[in-house]
Amino acid sequence: MDDDLGNGENTAPRELIHFVTQQTRFALINNILQHPEQLPSMYELEELNPSVSDATVYKHIQKLIDAGIVKEVALDDDQRRQGYPWKFYGLTEEGREFLNDHNLLAAEETLQQIYDTIGDKSEKMVKYENALRPDDS
Repeated sequence: MDDDLGNGENTAPRELIHFVTQQTRFALINNILQHPEQLPSMYELEELNPSVSDATVYKHIQKLIDAGIVKEVALDDDQRRQGYPWKFYGLTEEGREFLNDHNLLAAEETLQQIYDTIGDKSEKMVKYENALRPDDS
């Protein structure tokens, strides 16, 4: 199967399940779900996946965006602060619905509890975790 799904439309659910449950992409989805705001920055995603190159994290996030599962949201120009992230990644409504319909969100609460127990976060990770996020309404 081709690893690129394009825009996710006209994709059979079985193919999309296979696509999102690929190891790295599913880990990134779990990272989004476990994040306190469910909007981690690219740096946070990279830090949570130390065995994967930064380029690979970026590539898989882009694939999830292209498939309509993940969206990129950004702070408005007047909210951006030097030294803090301004782009964040979260599930689209359609992505959340798809994951829920296929019982792939069952561990969401557990993932958040696990994230809360991470004790060796770097200073930069804590700073980024607490950075202002866009109002995602």
